Amino acid sequence: MLDAETVGRRLVADVWNGGREESAYELIGPDCPGLGGVGPEATLAWHRDRRGAFPDLRYKLVDVVASADRVALRWRAAGTQRGRFGPVPPTGRLVSYSGATFLRLDGDGRISDVWSVNELFQVLQQLGVEMLPPA
Repeated sequence: MLDAETVGRRLVADVWNGGREESAYELIGPDCPGLGGVGPEATLAWHRDRRGAFPDLRYKLVDVVASADRVALRWRAAGTQRGRFGPVPPTGRLVSYSGATFLRLDGDGRISDVWSVNELFQVLQQLGVEMLPPA
């Protein structure tokens, strides 16, 4: 069984950056919430969608703090928008943003919960999206 820090680092290296989907099935538990569902497949759906918009997206770990069953990852990411990102058509623009992801592991040492925050508004601004308050 891997320790929490190793699980967090492998998630970023293997799944987020490496696109090694088989690692998701090893690292993510069956009840972990993801995009529209649970388990590794739901988590992979989110990453496939993000990679579809930013095929060269790369994450760099800035800080990692771990305990027995939890790990906090502070990261920076950068990538070029080549595909649709929500309602935003491809722009060819490079975006760079920061975020943090918090993982909780189950008794088998697999990720059972994920919570992330990131600078989504900064990404949209870098893509040229004009955000106006309601009239």
